[in-house]
Amino acid sequence: MSSNSTLAPGLKQRHVTMLSIAGAIGAGLFIGSGHAIASAGPAAILAYIFSGTLVVLVMRMLGEMAVASPDTGSFSTYAERAMGRSAGFTIGWLYWWFWVLVIPIEAIAAAAILHAWFPSIQTWEFAIAVTGLLTLTNLFSVARYGEFEFWFAMLKVIAVLGFIALGALALAGGLPDTTVSGVVQLSHEFGGFMPNGMTAVIGAMLTTVFSFMGTEIVTIAAAESKNPSKQITRATNSVVWRMGIFYIVSVFLIISIVPWNDPMLVQVGSYQRALELMNIPHAKMIVDIVVLIAVASCLNSAIYTASRMVFSLSKRGDGPRVLQKTSSSGVPYIAVLASTAVGFLTTALNYFAPNEVFSFLLASSGAVALLVYLAIAVSQLVLRKKMNASGQPIVFKMWFYPWLSYLVIFCILSILTVMLILPEHRMEVIATGALTLSIVCMGAIFNARKKTVQAVDMAQTENA
Repeated sequence: MSSNSTLAPGLKQRHVTMLSIAGAIGAGLFIGSGHAIASAGPAAILAYIFSGTLVVLVMRMLGEMAVASPDTGSFSTYAERAMGRSAGFTIGWLYWWFWVLVIPIEAIAAAAILHAWFPSIQTWEFAIAVTGLLTLTNLFSVARYGEFEFWFAMLKVIAVLGFIALGALALAGGLPDTTVSGVVQLSHEFGGFMPNGMTAVIGAMLTTVFSFMGTEIVTIAAAESKNPSKQITRATNSVVWRMGIFYIVSVFLIISIVPWNDPMLVQVGSYQRALELMNIPHAKMIVDIVVLIAVASCLNSAIYTASRMVFSLSKRGDGPRVLQKTSSSGVPYIAVLASTAVGFLTTALNYFAPNEVFSFLLASSGAVALLVYLAIAVSQLVLRKKMNASGQPIVFKMWFYPWLSYLVIFCILSILTVMLILPEHRMEVIATGALTLSIVCMGAIFNARKKTVQAVDMAQTENA
């Protein structure tokens, strides 16, 4: 290992392209969409359209900043430039914490599937093994991460496109021994398009908006490619059709095949239930394999993303200096090991500590995605104004600036308000708020100590 602190541009164009295509495809689509449909009925598709549109606009704003100035710290760096060091510090560590918590969540999900196949091996053993394996892939080189993620993403895309093809065939009457009604008839038979009212749709929005978290990873990863601005432009331009095909079309097919009040929709997941009603053999095994790939992909990206964010924080003086060390292949190995170590610790808490501890940890990251989106929107408004004032050419622009940016901020604040009002989501906002306040305080202490050390060093230099 060397003591360098520079990342290597090891990601190829196909790595970044596939990451941008499948970055937001996770278990939330294959299983979690069933919860949204069960609560809101067929109108759940409205929740996905709203959430998807919000994410598209956020990605457009992030793309504008990232194309102008690619950076591994991405929106954390832009928040610092727009709102000051405290903002960059806070949003960076919040984002790191979010992805560190994703590590045990995905490891436990993968372990549960593997344990069902091999019951003689305990779930915690599988969780440790899967996390350890993917940690090793992240330690070798960024190209190794990119290669793993390329194939994970490729398999996820094939799975979704295969499901869409089967669903379309079923609706067209092209599958033998399969009879599906379609969304119009199902809505008519089971209480209409919005059987539980608009309140249920709003509740579903709170679930669906978090399904898209991960789309922004491409702006972090692209900084380790040879032409980051070009890669970010391509990825951001493609986000509209990605959301449309993988989420909106998938959900439309599900609500056209599965009655929204089918109890199995929540118990086994939306994809599996739809495949069962289409009489596809071995539906459970197919979905289990796809979900295993999806959670492994998300775990792989969680380790990568957490390590790069904390590396960026360290480089900017907002974290321990040791975290910016890189190996001879340009991997921030200390940042990878530190992030994974916290992931291992939270995995152990899930198995050996009281349930309330792990539940509170999960709640503390519940609203992080919205705070990240809010920081992106505010940063874009401020930095765009600065770029306009300086005469800097803007290659990639946010649509209808500044009105759409203001609209995004209003929508995010509205969602946070609704979460605070609804009892089932209130703890997420409170816990995330407490975590945010803690990080702000730690940032103030960290900066105060740093200024003290700098003052002492300066005094010693003058005396010498």
